[in-house]
Amino acid sequence: AMESKVVVFLVLFAFVGSIAGEQVKVEVKSVTSIGKTDDDFICATVDWWPENKCDYNQCPWGKAGLFNLDLKNKILANAIKAFDHLRLRLGGSLQDQVIYKVGSVKKCPHFKKREDGLFGFSRGCLPMQRWDELNKLFNDTGAKVTFGFNALIGRKKAENDTSLWVGDWNAQNARDFMKYTVSKGYKIDSYELGNELCGSGVSARVEAEQYGKDMIALKGIVKEFYPNATTQPQVLGPAGFYDEKWFNTFLQVSGPGVVDGLTHHIYNLGAGVDSTLINKVQDPYFLDQIAQTYKDISTSVKLFGPWSGAWVGEAGGAYNSGGKDVSHTFANGFWYLDQLGMTSTFNHKVYCRQALIGGNYGLLNTTTFIPNPDYYGALLWHRIMGKTVLSANHNGSPYLRVYSHCSKKTEGITVLLINMSNSTTFEVSVVNDLNLYPESVEMDLQGDALQREEYHLTPKDGNIQSDVLLLNGTPLKLTESSDIPAMNPELVDATLPITVKPDSFVFATLKGFKAPACA
Repeated sequence: AMESKVVVFLVLFAFVGSIAGEQVKVEVKSVTSIGKTDDDFICATVDWWPENKCDYNQCPWGKAGLFNLDLKNKILANAIKAFDHLRLRLGGSLQDQVIYKVGSVKKCPHFKKREDGLFGFSRGCLPMQRWDELNKLFNDTGAKVTFGFNALIGRKKAENDTSLWVGDWNAQNARDFMKYTVSKGYKIDSYELGNELCGSGVSARVEAEQYGKDMIALKGIVKEFYPNATTQPQVLGPAGFYDEKWFNTFLQVSGPGVVDGLTHHIYNLGAGVDSTLINKVQDPYFLDQIAQTYKDISTSVKLFGPWSGAWVGEAGGAYNSGGKDVSHTFANGFWYLDQLGMTSTFNHKVYCRQALIGGNYGLLNTTTFIPNPDYYGALLWHRIMGKTVLSANHNGSPYLRVYSHCSKKTEGITVLLINMSNSTTFEVSVVNDLNLYPESVEMDLQGDALQREEYHLTPKDGNIQSDVLLLNGTPLKLTESSDIPAMNPELVDATLPITVKPDSFVFATLKGFKAPACA
């Protein structure tokens, strides 16, 4: 241990006096990984809400639902296309009240406000013409689509418990819908069953044993319509809040090879109307409280469903459409980018952000479609963070968060640094802890790459509640043809530490960093 202390001392000694700011040494364990995400980890949701979905005397959904979204909007298409495969999860609260106008279904009503309806709405119906239009957009933009089925068809409310729904799922409407989808050649990445019906439910609930049986039924239909195992859509569920006993039973009853993605939802910031929301997103102690849930669900997968993988299937941070002064601003990135990093370390495969558009938490502005800051954070992650997750630690301030993955397209690693302090600049040196050797032999991190690629994200005018994001000091604006702007890194001498300014996010690619886990 003596040698490593000397190394640290020399590293610090070299910087003293030459740089203002707090020096931090980040150790990346480069020999073995701690998790693997899917190739396409970033995902966004598109919801069913109509225009008259309102919370706290404001109606932030506009025309952003699956029924009324302007599918010909150029910015929308370009925003999806920029990812080169953006996962889109179609679903949300009203999905268990949607029927599909196909097969024997003749009537096709719209959602109407209804006091005694689930979530205050009556049933609605998806015409196949609208499904055709949606698929044109998905096909044109290369989206990877998850479609969520109505899981309440065929069930009825239990007599002694009005929130509990009992009976088998009636899969006929889903079958007809799937048959139509296949006949049209539409590509579907995955099918999900139900929304927030697990555990104690939100507006309704179904018992785990029953739900497990219904998943077996859904898997059977998928196998029937997609007999080729290599192109078969995955099956996901239960799309709700994690409850250990319920989830474990659900996996045991559905059994091996049925549930491909174990989806759970995250709204760990509380209500959108909470006036302390702006403080919560910048508080590392508060943000850490959800980590236990991620650890628990990855344990459930290990013990009861090793054939599946954990997905965050919907995460808006703050519920009831998000916070109107926070969820679309730069500040929300403290929560969102930290979530992407944290869930990866707990071996999650996909992270679906609520929402692509709509509510206060849309990645795109509900009316102008102009990307909000988190859109660009997600896009950068998607482009440069690879799927192999490495352990990264430091012993400095808790207000500096650090995550590390193998780089996506180059050699070496990419680190994400999040500075939640509004006053401290951190000077970060990244060292390679070859973790097979107990003496923790620290390697010269740079190897042969002389330059490091850095992406510094900061808010306009230093205002963390701005909707305008700066990349290396320049505002990210759509081009004249409504295209997503190029995002080019700054090249920095690789022997210098990474300067992480207060209230900023930094992605840095270290090409010369020799990580055996990434080879």
